[in-house]
Amino acid sequence: MPDQENVLDYPFTPPTAVDPPAEWQELRDKCPVAQVRTAAGTDALLLTRYEDVRTTITDRRFVRNTPAGSNAMGTGPEFLNEEAQHQRWRRLLTRSFTARRMTALQPGITRIAHQLVDDMLDGGAPADLRTALGFPLPVYVICDLLGVPASDRERFAHWSDRFLNITRFTAEETQRSGRELWAYMQAHVEAKRENPGDDLLSELVTVVDSEDGRLSEPELVFTGQALLVAGHETTANMIGKMVAMLLARRERWERLLADPGLVPTAVEEVLRFDANLGFGTHRLVTERVEIAGTVVEAGTTVLSAMPSANRDERVFTDPDEMDLARSPNPHLTFGAGPHSCLGQSLARIELRTVLSVLLERLPTLDLAVEVGALRRRQGLLVGGLEEVPVRW
Repeated sequence: MPDQENVLDYPFTPPTAVDPPAEWQELRDKCPVAQVRTAAGTDALLLTRYEDVRTTITDRRFVRNTPAGSNAMGTGPEFLNEEAQHQRWRRLLTRSFTARRMTALQPGITRIAHQLVDDMLDGGAPADLRTALGFPLPVYVICDLLGVPASDRERFAHWSDRFLNITRFTAEETQRSGRELWAYMQAHVEAKRENPGDDLLSELVTVVDSEDGRLSEPELVFTGQALLVAGHETTANMIGKMVAMLLARRERWERLLADPGLVPTAVEEVLRFDANLGFGTHRLVTERVEIAGTVVEAGTTVLSAMPSANRDERVFTDPDEMDLARSPNPHLTFGAGPHSCLGQSLARIELRTVLSVLLERLPTLDLAVEVGALRRRQGLLVGGLEEVPVRW
């Protein structure tokens, strides 16, 4: 085990809201398995190198152990805690959650983005891009995906805002929102069973698989809730961070204006470059294992610093430079292997579409404050910025 006397307080303090803390580089070089104490007062081992972090994602000896526990989404059912049940759920969902279906959503995403930009322009500069575009767009898209009426979009946004913030709202507020969404989704699933449409939830209501059977009603309700939480908050925050990172250095934005064909690789590079991904992924070690030459006993909690792994010079050339044409780009932002993010196709389409619309509509877009004035959102399980003030 690492030296118990050299326990570091975690998370580290970065120089700005979009830059990495200096400790990551130091730990990758000298102490890739570091003893840390979290803000909650618990001890853990922090991993900062790419291969080690990837191992915790793909190796079954490391199991999920989040600080929010099983109540991160309010009323998550126990049936998804079992690995076999979780994999069955993923298989059923993957068959419907295809890249083709996600691509079919692009025209609608483009319309939503243009409308939100119109509204932002009507309000005048400066504007908060997070509030005007980043926050509403993903929840509107998820509502379309689930066949939720546009009139209920604001209710969904309200619920999602309370699920992934563990300090801004009380436990009672989070649990109440969970109960409200669970009740809503129960009624919505029943309505889709009686009158299915062409949305994802209607397809899941009727799907039957020879091996895996049919999704039960609690599984369907959980699916709707999980898609909202995972598909909204992470992408909403990523839109704001993406724009902030690109505008932090004017030459990045100018390069995309000169060559919009770089948008797909630019989005991947933004995902890799993001130093503000949240608290880190918690994993519990189920049996004795060796990591980077360090023996780790069963029962130990490890934290994976994914954004540090995404800047590991052992994998990425000039990792602290944002190369908008970088390819290949095997970043770990969407996970890896069987536990990679189900919604990554949708997230990519949303980010590419939003970036393309902004380049087209607002070529003079710029930050309305210095980069150092941007503030990280506090308490989120996923990283974000409080505001992204822009002008044009």
